[in-house]
Amino acid sequence: MPDSWVPDLDRARGAKYLAIADAIAVAVETGALSSGDRLPPQRDLAARLGIDLTTVTKAYEQARTRGLIGARGRAGSFVLPQDAIAAGPPPRDTGMNMPPEIEGGTLLAAWERTASALLRAPGAGGRLHYTPAGGREADRAAGAEIFGRIGLASAADQIVVTAGAQNALHAIVSATLQRGDVVACGTHIYPGFLAIARKAGLRLAPLERIEAGALDALCRTTRVAALYVVPTNDNPTCDTIETAERAALADVARRHGVRLIEDDAYGQLAETALAPLSSFAPELGWYVAATSKTISPALRVAHVRAPSLRDALALASEAHATDVMAPPLNAALVTRWLEDGSYDRLIGETRAEAVARQAIAAEILPAGSYAAHPCGYHLWVPLPAAADQARIAGVLRGEGMTAITADSFAAADAGAAALRVSLGGAIDRAALRSGLRVLAKQLTRNIA
Repeated sequence: MPDSWVPDLDRARGAKYLAIADAIAVAVETGALSSGDRLPPQRDLAARLGIDLTTVTKAYEQARTRGLIGARGRAGSFVLPQDAIAAGPPPRDTGMNMPPEIEGGTLLAAWERTASALLRAPGAGGRLHYTPAGGREADRAAGAEIFGRIGLASAADQIVVTAGAQNALHAIVSATLQRGDVVACGTHIYPGFLAIARKAGLRLAPLERIEAGALDALCRTTRVAALYVVPTNDNPTCDTIETAERAALADVARRHGVRLIEDDAYGQLAETALAPLSSFAPELGWYVAATSKTISPALRVAHVRAPSLRDALALASEAHATDVMAPPLNAALVTRWLEDGSYDRLIGETRAEAVARQAIAAEILPAGSYAAHPCGYHLWVPLPAAADQARIAGVLRGEGMTAITADSFAAADAGAAALRVSLGGAIDRAALRSGLRVLAKQLTRNIA
């Protein structure tokens, strides 16, 4: 986005400079700001927000510390690349929920080995060309195989390969929804979809809990166009919808003609993947599974199952219009890894590290003070209403941890006080222990 970007501080609490830095982090995570985008000059942003210049200066300094932006002298401040494989040491806190870096993991070796083999193979030059809209046939077939293994029967011509989940969600909304449509969702949802919904002019209808009864009650009074859900290890609340409830939700969706937008970012990290909602109503389900949360954010690849061939063609057209294609070599890597077993091994490494980090959290934090998935790498930490979320988040960032306030995820003007705390990213286990001890002290102080 050009330098017209302005953060929304209407619901911000605590120090404004931290709220602006958080807004930059969320904008980078959701794609509202991309690598190379120029931020507004500090003086201009201060004038637009009606705040002191020093506050904006501190905010930009905070964003630079997190590795989100860099300064180019008089040219201003620009968004830095956020790829996991970047020159130099990675920033400790970017504000994003990323898979943990794994000491002794095999990702880099697998990447180097497989990319080299692909580029040495006959016809390798084709890997560097534009791909057909929707992806190469082999890569679409790989998506169909992945989905078939978790109970979502799919034909290759129903699969679209996109440049990550954000590209997929944007394309799904563009292909299926219109301004003013109502989308049911949780009270707190992934900021990427929140940004897409607002830009598309959708009306979000938050449900206290994503359950069949609540969805049915809403549908009896409101025409609901779609349900957006992260079904396993929800971001940010860590909720998982169990199998029986998934079937019941699908039944309600079928009776009321509600599309299912299923953003299953973390589903494959579970020890046993649950059957998707879309498997119970495949004619309504738009199912998204990406590699950024299970293997690496540098793999800009997502597989999307559309309800039909016609829907897949429409989706491919919308995805092409925004991001043209998934990086061809990245898509080929995922396909080859699925063939040689590396795909399951790499996800298994992420899962094992997440389980280990959850054990550290359980050892240090007060029992019952947070929600988590046993194979996930973020926590949802409720706080007393009077707690200063922004201050606590700032303290944790000082320890190298990623903590985002509940306001960034709120689908409406919800008053919940909470933090999403990431256990992943570049922070190692020793630093994680230190940061969690600080969080434990903060919780004790605020609960007492």
